[in-house]
Amino acid sequence: MAKGPLRETVDLSGHPDLVVIYLGMRVNELRGIRAVLRLGPQIDKAVAAGPPGLLRHERLFMGLRHVGMRQYWHDFASLEAWTRTLPHQAWWRDFLRDPAGTGFWHEVYTREGAMEAVYIDMPPTGLGAIMPRLPARGSLFSARRRLAREGEVPQPVVAETDLPVA
Repeated sequence: MAKGPLRETVDLSGHPDLVVIYLGMRVNELRGIRAVLRLGPQIDKAVAAGPPGLLRHERLFMGLRHVGMRQYWHDFASLEAWTRTLPHQAWWRDFLRDPAGTGFWHEVYTREGAMEAVYIDMPPTGLGAIMPRLPARGSLFSARRRLAREGEVPQPVVAETDLPVA
C-alpha cells in the first residue's frame, strides 16, 4: 500500500505578533560584488549573536546578482529595536550614504495582515513588481508609518532631509 505525503501545518498561537521580513541585495555595478561579499559574514555574525526577538534567519539565493534572507521575528517591536542598534544601524547608514554599487529591498508581513516594503535602486521586485510604487518620503519614510503602526517613530539612522532627491 502506497503511503501518501506527510501534510502538516503550524501552530501560530504562541506567536500572535509574528513578523516575517524578506530582504534582498542586488549587485547593480561591478563594485557591488565586493559590498555583498563583505556584508554577508557581518550579517552571519550578527545573527549568531542572537538578537532579542529573532526566531529564525534563512539565506535565500535569488539569482547570480541577487541574494537575500528571510527572517522571523517575535514581534515588530523587536525587529524595529534591532534596526536601531549596531551593527544594523551602521549598515543602513553606510548604505544610504553610498549603496556601493548595490540595490536593496525589504518586505515585511505581519500576522494581523499588514504589509510594507521599500526598494532602493532596484528594478521591479516582489510587491514592487505588481503594485504602484511611491516615493518612500514623508509619511512613507519609516516602516512603522508604512505599516500604519501607532507609536512614536524612532529617530532615523539618516535624516530624510540628508538624502539626495532622486
